[in-house]
Amino acid sequence: MIITHDLDLRALGAWGCERLPAALFWTVSGSHLYGFPSTDSDIDLRGCFLAPLRSVVGLYPPTETVEPKGEFVGREVEAVSHEIGKYLRLLCKHNGYVLEQIFSPLVAHGEDFLARFRPLAKKCITRHCYHHYRGFLQTQRALFDKEEPKRAKTLLYAYRVALTGVHLLETGEMQSHLPTLNERFRLPFIPELIERKASAEFGGLTALDVTFHTQQLELWEKRLAEAFEASTLPIDVPKEELNQFLVEQRLPV
Repeated sequence: MIITHDLDLRALGAWGCERLPAALFWTVSGSHLYGFPSTDSDIDLRGCFLAPLRSVVGLYPPTETVEPKGEFVGREVEAVSHEIGKYLRLLCKHNGYVLEQIFSPLVAHGEDFLARFRPLAKKCITRHCYHHYRGFLQTQRALFDKEEPKRAKTLLYAYRVALTGVHLLETGEMQSHLPTLNERFRLPFIPELIERKASAEFGGLTALDVTFHTQQLELWEKRLAEAFEASTLPIDVPKEELNQFLVEQRLPV
């Protein structure tokens, strides 16, 4: 998979680590990862960090989520990092969003950590990731139904999550890049939707066949359910391995 982007990932990683020196990794998520950034898209920076051991074992629990604010080369950055304990607990809940961050090819910081982490994270790709993608798809469908004017962005997020979920359940592979997914699924209207969004993040759609896309999304929700029923992926995550991995991060040899 080749993702085209205009981000200086090394400099972006340095931006994140200046604000959170304990970061274990930073990757880019959002529209840059999904393959349909606009000229005015924000940068979604995601990752996890390691809290000092003294704060973990003390009376008061450490801060578990940090959200640095700021700009990077004139663009707003929406950065979110979870403490690794919380991050692994999210993995235990079959959280597709976390898996997308871990397997994002847009790595800004922490290549060595991810090289150790990804083999374990791959074992967390389970049948029950379906519930994450079904919920996300239903949220996007509800948003599309009520928003006026209709936007290409909302449709793209809905199709992206549907195709990612089906692909994951059928192949066991995490793939978040919509143009790459569409090489397999070949939906003829996806390139046009991407072109419409590219000019402006919140650009409205005109002459959109709302009925057509409503029906398409309904069909994709059914296909997602069918992929869940037929999936041969594991049912649960390897919790003991995740626990051991966490202990090793907190108590390195």
